[in-house]
Amino acid sequence: MTVAVPPLQVIGVDHRTCPDGVREKLFVDDTEMPAMLDALKAGGAAEALVLSTCNRVEVIGRFDDPDGAPAVVAGALGRPVDLPGEVLRPLLYMHRETDAVRHVFRVACALESQVVGEPQVLGQVRAAHRLCRDLGGAGPLIEETLRAAYAVAKQVRSDTRIGEGPVSLAAAAVARVKDLFGDLDGRSGLLAGTGELGILIAEHMASAGMDRLEVLDRFSRRAALAARDLEAHHGGLEALGTALDRADVVVTTLGEGRYLITAEMIEAALRRRRRRPFFLLDLSVPGDVEPAVHRLDEAFVYDFGDLEAITRAGLADRVGEAEKAERMVDAAVVSFTRDRSGRDAAPDIAALRAHVETLVAEMTDGDGDLARRIAARLSHAPSVALRELAEEGRLDRNTRRLIARLFGMPDTDGGDET
Repeated sequence: MTVAVPPLQVIGVDHRTCPDGVREKLFVDDTEMPAMLDALKAGGAAEALVLSTCNRVEVIGRFDDPDGAPAVVAGALGRPVDLPGEVLRPLLYMHRETDAVRHVFRVACALESQVVGEPQVLGQVRAAHRLCRDLGGAGPLIEETLRAAYAVAKQVRSDTRIGEGPVSLAAAAVARVKDLFGDLDGRSGLLAGTGELGILIAEHMASAGMDRLEVLDRFSRRAALAARDLEAHHGGLEALGTALDRADVVVTTLGEGRYLITAEMIEAALRRRRRRPFFLLDLSVPGDVEPAVHRLDEAFVYDFGDLEAITRAGLADRVGEAEKAERMVDAAVVSFTRDRSGRDAAPDIAALRAHVETLVAEMTDGDGDLARRIAARLSHAPSVALRELAEEGRLDRNTRRLIARLFGMPDTDGGDET
């Protein structure tokens, strides 16, 4: 009987499991991807795809030693930045088999995002897929999983309105900016932090005609990544004071528990700007903008709650659409795993039928046609049982060995059960 293929695994860190400072160090740029894939392959990754965004760094892969995979990933991600694997290991999440498939599907559908339904993540997954495929990292299991992920993401976008949530929030923000400034041509924007909704709003403002956009973040690599996608300038937060002099619209997404922008800073900038007004959108909880800024005549401050109030009529619908999307993902996971498990049984079924046909041929005086008909009849029921066992996830090494013993077949399933 055949040897089981190691399962799909997803191992990584995201905005919920890992401090920003550590996650920033782990970010893998496109130019660093060949070395990263080489390190993963050297650690036993038969297939690997690295998804590295502002909010997550994770490896989707198939490892020769599934139990040792977290240590391999921790070593590969940590080694370039001198972060010991044993330090990084506790910060990693790991999903395996069906849970890994569900995670990949949910990421592609933006159900794992900080802002559920945000549209950028699917493009990020596709870009990572293309790069890792070109570098020889993605193999048949990853290819099949991502094809299914793209299909369910398309279905979710087509059959639900989950994407309308973040888009409507971004549209509301742009509408408020236009209420203040009118046409955005000639206006400049500043994005402080790289939260998903902030990036989406920046994209909408750029599409509405904003001339110049600057991205600042405490972590330079993250600012550079967001700026590249937005075709914007970028820098560190130490440049905030001078950046305020240039910006008409300021969007903040840091939420560090202290005020990034104070009334004193805005008052000083207003004097340098000859009282040219600010639109400030504070998307952070806790807020980045000091409440005293609200009292300045030329500073118009909105927060996430204000945007939600503007779009509240559709809030219940958006929650319902997310629940509908979750059900679609669950159904797609069941279908994918059942189909794949059925195919996993195909080599076992073929081996069984060939073995039975050989035995029957020895008793039918070389009548090949008769042997095939009898063998097909005799092997039908056990073939159905094999397929059902695979679909139920019970076609493991011990089951394969039992079937081989019952039918007098050689046991070629070496190694430990996976």
